[in-house]
Amino acid sequence: MLSEIEAPPVAAATPRPPFWVGLRPLLLRLHFYAGILIAPFLLVAACTGALYGASYQIEKVLYSDQLTVSQVGTAPRPLSEQVAAATAAHPESSFALVRTYDDREATTQVLLNSPNVAEGNRLAVFVDPYTAKVQGAVESYGSTGALPLRATLDKLHTSLLLGETGRLYSELAASWLWVVVLGGLGLWIGRRRKRYLRPDGKATGRRRTLSWHGAVGLWAAIGLLGLSATGLTWSTYAGENVENLRTSLSWSTPSLSTTVGAEHAGHQAADGGSGEAAPGSVGLDQVLATARKAGLDGPLEITPPKPGKAYAVKEIDRQVPDRLDQIAVDPASGHITSRLDFADYPLAAKLTRYGIDLHMGLAFGLVNQIVLVALGLAVITLILLGYRMWWQRRPTGGVMGRPYTRGAWRQNPVATVVLLLLAVPIGWFIPLFGLSLLAFLVIDLLLGLRHRTTA
Repeated sequence: MLSEIEAPPVAAATPRPPFWVGLRPLLLRLHFYAGILIAPFLLVAACTGALYGASYQIEKVLYSDQLTVSQVGTAPRPLSEQVAAATAAHPESSFALVRTYDDREATTQVLLNSPNVAEGNRLAVFVDPYTAKVQGAVESYGSTGALPLRATLDKLHTSLLLGETGRLYSELAASWLWVVVLGGLGLWIGRRRKRYLRPDGKATGRRRTLSWHGAVGLWAAIGLLGLSATGLTWSTYAGENVENLRTSLSWSTPSLSTTVGAEHAGHQAADGGSGEAAPGSVGLDQVLATARKAGLDGPLEITPPKPGKAYAVKEIDRQVPDRLDQIAVDPASGHITSRLDFADYPLAAKLTRYGIDLHMGLAFGLVNQIVLVALGLAVITLILLGYRMWWQRRPTGGVMGRPYTRGAWRQNPVATVVLLLLAVPIGWFIPLFGLSLLAFLVIDLLLGLRHRTTA
């Protein structure tokens, strides 16, 4: 028998690397591919999003003659008179709804169904509330009343002005934005740097670029994750899954009931399409007074009743603290038939409303819009710095940077399995992410096979 000294030495077992050590190479390669191939889509979304964030203030300047009165008066004219002036100026159109504002310098907006605007849009007629004089008319888009400039920038951001086909670009960008952000956060935190919130002023070369890339990403991370999540709710495929999920969990946004009693089922529109009350019925002026007495304040939107329906009166102030309560008013009696307060919304519906308004720059007004522009500029900066790092990784005399080492998935199968288990349900729920991720894996596999055959 061999003694301990004579026995052959036994090689010490190599300790398994921590989960993070194996996960990091996977994140590096995924972050690299996403940065190189998805960055162009993110760059376009960031540029158009920053422009949209600035559009509110540009709109106020560009349409100042329509949006503001020339001189503030002492008391506004009756609302019915203002609507009548708008419909008289455009007799070919019919009254759709009216919006009043608590800003003393703001004009009243009377929206008309007009043959002179694109289908689905309305003609916004701006009326001086103190004189009932029409100050102009501009085509209006959507529920927010966007005017042509903001509407164009909105379509540019969501679809590149290419319709439903173009919406796929923005969905792809939103589908990957959260992945890129979370991956970048994991990589930066995993480096255990002391300076997390500011660039390293002593670094040079690629490390300096990486330092700036990480610091900007950290500051912008929460906002970018929010933009990705809310952007997906508007998307074509992921958005449908989000809506189905909300419906199955009873998280849908409630709606105001405008149905009146059977005795009023044959009642025609009380204002006859001009804002003036028909004989024996309730007009806009009484409806407005009823809404104010019921506690609705701030900017209001009043929609005239269709047969068998009531007036719908809604607060339309989306700034926090929001004013979004609604009531329905019987056109025959003037009584409130139903009420829907924003405080009674389900929590999920409130969060959805807040998320959408933050994404659109409405929740906090100018501050919100400045943040949107800053986030857009941050994404542009991150992408440019990312491409610069890629350029700085190129070999001497090379024209493009090297990708990160292939084969990381074999080095830590546990991390690979965990990522795949997460990727499958996420890829199903966010289809464009799943399909593009599958394409990345196929491309990476083909490149690996080519490298082996040529080695």
